[in-house]
Amino acid sequence: MKKRRWLLALGPILLLAAAFGIYVSNYYRADETALAALVSDEAVQVSEEDYGWFFDGPSGDTALIFYPGGKVEATAYAPFLHRLAAQGMDVMLVKMPFRLAVFGMNRADAVRAAYDYDSWYLGGHSLGGAMAASYAAKRGEELEGLVLCAAYPTAQLDDGLVEIQIYGSEDRILNRDRLLDGRQYAPEHSYAFELAGGNHAQFGNYGPQEGDGQARISADEQQAEAAAAILRIVRDAA
Repeated sequence: MKKRRWLLALGPILLLAAAFGIYVSNYYRADETALAALVSDEAVQVSEEDYGWFFDGPSGDTALIFYPGGKVEATAYAPFLHRLAAQGMDVMLVKMPFRLAVFGMNRADAVRAAYDYDSWYLGGHSLGGAMAASYAAKRGEELEGLVLCAAYPTAQLDDGLVEIQIYGSEDRILNRDRLLDGRQYAPEHSYAFELAGGNHAQFGNYGPQEGDGQARISADEQQAEAAAAILRIVRDAA
């Protein structure tokens, strides 16, 4: 009888575990352009690390820790981050458990402990950006700024932070009401950029995302505009 009760209790747990396994196994994969951006060139040395990937460009004092979007293969962001590193902002791309940043919000701690930079920025895309904002709300005094791609904060940010928020005009996944509500938590130095023709998915290179709008610019154009906006604010803040 006890064994039967134990089996009955275990059944729902096994079903939930199986459902979760199916859920996380269905994810967006990096395309060939993304894989090519993982190769080092004259401007950027790319190395795979325990936490993910390091894009080491000419910067010696400023770095961005980047959290990928939910259920997106982390390497899909390689073209965007390679571009940032080449133009003066080293980047650490962080792998997340089950490709969900909600399970790895504090992974920036280990990354920061492994390097010596004067200015640390934390950022991410979509769910990754939301988790970066939650981390920054608790540890903002340890960061220079926050970079939110198609994401918004849900708690008050330290006034010492620089917040950079970027989203596409054709994004149909980002909740615009919550985006606006999130501005009540913004620090004094907060900047928002709407990329004309951009959508939700094109911050990465993983193809179309279900429910998203049709972009009117290419992923390369969207990422170039986003990188330019980020670097302009970062240089002004230095």
